[in-house]
Amino acid sequence: MSIFIDKDTRLVVQGITGRDGSFHAKQMIAYGTQVVAGVTPGKGGQAFDGTVPIFNTVQQAVEKSGANTSVIYVPAKFAADAVFEAADAGVKLIVCITEGVPVLDMTRVLPYVREKGARLIGPNCPGLISPGQSKVGIIPGNICLPGGVVGLVSRSGTLTYEVVYQLTRAGIGQTTCVGIGGDPIIGTNFIDCLAAFEADPATRAVVMMGEIGGTDEQQAAEFVRTRMKKPVVGFIAGQTAPPGRRMGHAGAIISGSSGTAAEKMAAFEKAGIAVMKRPADVVHLIKERL
Repeated sequence: MSIFIDKDTRLVVQGITGRDGSFHAKQMIAYGTQVVAGVTPGKGGQAFDGTVPIFNTVQQAVEKSGANTSVIYVPAKFAADAVFEAADAGVKLIVCITEGVPVLDMTRVLPYVREKGARLIGPNCPGLISPGQSKVGIIPGNICLPGGVVGLVSRSGTLTYEVVYQLTRAGIGQTTCVGIGGDPIIGTNFIDCLAAFEADPATRAVVMMGEIGGTDEQQAAEFVRTRMKKPVVGFIAGQTAPPGRRMGHAGAIISGSSGTAAEKMAAFEKAGIAVMKRPADVVHLIKERL
């Protein structure tokens, strides 16, 4: 099985005729994802790649195609409006790939999405993939292995790719890989994904990839300690980062002791999470726990 997306996912691509949207739409189609519609205002009535109908609004796309999931590839200044539009149209899973979305925009977006009963993943994330079933976003399908038993959740896109590749090389397949994004305000957090993996019958172990900044990892560790029976393997990026300097993601900045790699790793160990010293350690740590 999987979490959030599967073979029945019907995807609308917002910004399908832009540079990034068109490139990744083709990649998702090639992977086998049901890309049923695209949205670019002013280009309604056209077809993308000769097969995918383009609409002027998400509402039209949902009504005509039955889309239940949206992926957003639009510039940062339009991203909030794109999320609002998808939520208004009744889309239940909204994946925002766009980076650089203003934090103030997210303070308006997130409550609205939740009020509409939808889930937002991102922004500033690589999306997610359920290998062999569906790919929504930019995670390369060729590094994933279907029919697996390991779920993965990560704040870092690059680390997601590295760890997935290590697992695949070792013949360990994945149920779903989720990149939640590294911005200060995101729609879906570690605990959301951990709870979903815990409830997924096919997932037997989980990999959690965190990084410096904030306290999300500590909260997730407490959830693992008190609410999860499945084994979890973890990693914290930014172990050599100096305090007060942002490293990569907007949320990856140490402010006080709670945001340090050492504090997060200590929280993992206290919760019984096996800690990787380097991403390649994931293989033997997972094998020991399956």
